[in-house]
Amino acid sequence: MWLLALLVAALLSRRHPRRQRGFTSAALVLLLIGTNGGLVNEAFLAWELPPVRLKDVPPHDAGVLLSGITRPEKSPHDRVYLGEGADRMMHTLWLYRAGRIRYVIVSGGSGSVRKVAHTEARDLATLLRLSGVPWEAILVEEQSRNTRENALNTQLLLRQHPEIKSLVLITSAFHQRRALGCFRKVGLSPTPFPADYRSNDPRRTVSYWVPEAAALGRWSHLLHEITGYLTYKLLGYC
Repeated sequence: MWLLALLVAALLSRRHPRRQRGFTSAALVLLLIGTNGGLVNEAFLAWELPPVRLKDVPPHDAGVLLSGITRPEKSPHDRVYLGEGADRMMHTLWLYRAGRIRYVIVSGGSGSVRKVAHTEARDLATLLRLSGVPWEAILVEEQSRNTRENALNTQLLLRQHPEIKSLVLITSAFHQRRALGCFRKVGLSPTPFPADYRSNDPRRTVSYWVPEAAALGRWSHLLHEITGYLTYKLLGYC
C-alpha cells in the first residue's frame, strides 16, 4: 500500500521534479527493503517466540489449540480444508502422543459474517478424533471470534473442569506474543509452545539477501500481526 502511495505521489508531482525524485527514491528504497527475503526473515526471527523442544515441556493437564487454520467456507462440506498454520494441529498431536498433555482444548468459532456449516473448533476436533485422540480427551470451545475471546472463553470452560490446572498454549510463533498476553490478562498462565514458523534458519549467504517477490507478502503478514498486538496492548487486552 505504501509503495503504491509513493508511486502515485511521484506521478502526481510531475510539475515538481525535485519532489517527484524524492517520492521515486523513497519508492525504490521501500521496494528494495520490501523484496529482500533476508531482511524479512531476520524480522520474523526477532518477532517470533523461539521454538521449544518437546523434552523441555513437562507434563501438563491440557493443551489449548487456537483455530484460524481451517477454511470453513470451502465446499463441499464433507471434509476439513486446512490452510496456513496446519502445524498448530500437528504439533498439538505431537504433544498429546508424547504424553505432554492429557486433554486438548480446541478454541475458535468463526470470524466470517456468512453462515458456515461447521465452526473451526469443531472441524479441528474432528481431525483430532480421526488422528486417534479419544472424544473424552477433547474439549471444544466454538464461540470465540478473536484471540481475546479465545482467552476469555477458555477461562470460562476451565471453570467447568477444575481438574485442569496446567496449560500449554499452541499457536503460530508470530501470534504467540499476542495470544500469551491475552491468556495472562484473564489470569491464566499457559506454557507457550509456538508452531507454524514463518521464519527459516538464517543462512546469511549472498543468496540469502537476494530480492524475491514473496517477501512483500511476508512483510505485510508480519506488520499486520504487530499492528494487532499493539492495538490489543492499547485496548488492554494483553
